[in-house]
Amino acid sequence: MKEMITLDEYSLRNIIMILIWAEYSWEAYLSYRQCRKAISTDKVPDELSTVMSKEEFEKARLYSLAKLAFQSVKDTQSILLSSYVIYFGPLAVAWNYATNINPLSDGEVTISCIWLFLISLASAILDLPFAIYYIFVLEKKFGFNNQTAGFFIWDKIKEFIVSQIIMMIISSIVIIVIKNGGPYFFVWLWAIVCVISLILLTIYPSVIAPLFDKYTPLPEGELRTQIEKLASELKFPLTELYVVEGSKRSKHSNAYIYGFFKKRIVIFDTLLAKDDGTGCKNDEILAILSHELGHWSYNHITKNIIAMQLNLFLVFAVFSVMFKYPPLYQALGFYNIQPVLVGLFVVLTYVLKPYNTLLNFLMTCLSRRFEFQADDFAVKLKKADALERALLQLNKDNMGFPVNDKLFSAWHHSHPPLLERITVIRESSRKLN
Repeated sequence: MKEMITLDEYSLRNIIMILIWAEYSWEAYLSYRQCRKAISTDKVPDELSTVMSKEEFEKARLYSLAKLAFQSVKDTQSILLSSYVIYFGPLAVAWNYATNINPLSDGEVTISCIWLFLISLASAILDLPFAIYYIFVLEKKFGFNNQTAGFFIWDKIKEFIVSQIIMMIISSIVIIVIKNGGPYFFVWLWAIVCVISLILLTIYPSVIAPLFDKYTPLPEGELRTQIEKLASELKFPLTELYVVEGSKRSKHSNAYIYGFFKKRIVIFDTLLAKDDGTGCKNDEILAILSHELGHWSYNHITKNIIAMQLNLFLVFAVFSVMFKYPPLYQALGFYNIQPVLVGLFVVLTYVLKPYNTLLNFLMTCLSRRFEFQADDFAVKLKKADALERALLQLNKDNMGFPVNDKLFSAWHHSHPPLLERITVIRESSRKLN
């Protein structure tokens, strides 16, 4: 029996390794395709020849290649770290250390929280050099970074503290439910996590987001009047209209709609028109918000939440079947104990990797469909021309490279490529007229 368990342990470990290396190889192949596409494309597409100069196109191409190279290095570090975790058992070592420093005589909840903190701290430290390079080297080189070192450090500290508080609370609840919920604990676990996620989505705009960025009401004026009129015409229950000080971080721009009960529209200050030619004009901002209101009109957010909750239920159900399987823990060095949080980590991260990969692709496909629907909504509001100009301006301001390998784009881009969106918008506008 012991030999069979040992065999199962090594077999499971090898299967996990095959899965993570297969995904890494696939991602590397896709990145190679996109890199080859960017290197071989040195001419501005005809559709953009009047709005994008040769110099701007070249800079966007180099920015794209730099991000691909950075991601390749980061992915390599990630796969090597995962291999180390699986073969050398540092998670079990961290658990033993957490047990030794546990202030209580027993209690899996306390040990799990200490263990989770140690793992999170190690992960944050390992990720820090990449974050520093990306923001202060890569982004700065292409003129996007506005962060100071002090802002970056304080931001990371706040991010770590907030994430730890949330994770500790959720993890403690998860452990208690699993250990006391009986044979159908996964149903109770799913219901409780569902409620927690909805609470977090509700309080995020008013409690969590202001910890990181400054939100101020959009000043009275033509733009605010036009936005309020648009919301009124569409019967959108707008309660708050904010400008977020995104320029303290970078020059990238965006806008979004958020909230369940209190609907808010948030516009990045970098999206507003500037004297240097960046940003969007009022009619272009209205077109962008018409697109966002399209997501609201078609209930895309609700549909995504439902899909997320169905996925959670399935994941918890699978976990309920597998979490008492000893080799699941032995594969990561846990031979004498079976902490439920470790089991959940193994199932979510490794066992369900093929499922998660497929699900991510399907959700990307669904997201692209939603984006086309939102674009069509804006077109029906007679915003086609303004939306096209806005997309071109955003692509220019964010230095987006408009040429993509089809397979890479289909796998990674939750938003359709620029040229494809413009083509569909023009066709929809033509049919409407």
